[in-house]
Amino acid sequence: MSPRRDTVLPPTRTYDEVAVGEVLPELAVPITRTLIVATALASRDFQDVHHDPGLARERGSKDIFMNILTSNGLVDRYVTGWAGPAAVVKAIRIRLGAPNHPGDTMVLTGTVTGKSGTDRHVEIAVRGTNGVGAHVTGSVSVQLPGEGR
Repeated sequence: MSPRRDTVLPPTRTYDEVAVGEVLPELAVPITRTLIVATALASRDFQDVHHDPGLARERGSKDIFMNILTSNGLVDRYVTGWAGPAAVVKAIRIRLGAPNHPGDTMVLTGTVTGKSGTDRHVEIAVRGTNGVGAHVTGSVSVQLPGEGR
């Protein structure tokens, strides 16, 4: 589906515009009960710990919590929101830590850690923290267009 004609897409970063050490702007994601349940269902993750507070508590959690597929998708959204619509995500490598529970906010941060000129790949270290600590840490590799796009 192509964008509407009156829709203005954000610019895509080019490989030459990006510098190692560049810090991406923060993205705050409110963690709501609806976000957790809807994204678990959308990713076909029907485990009760993602939608049933009573059963989640029985299994040792204080409440329902976000699944890894949602965390992965939010990391992708964060990096592509910075890189722009012509960027191609080549790899996402993440680890989960502290759970994302309803009522908290996850703040995503990132830093460009490397560039590979032959294929215009950019490596970005990412981290998502909440009130308990680091929820997600890892890296994302994106391919950016050259100057000519």
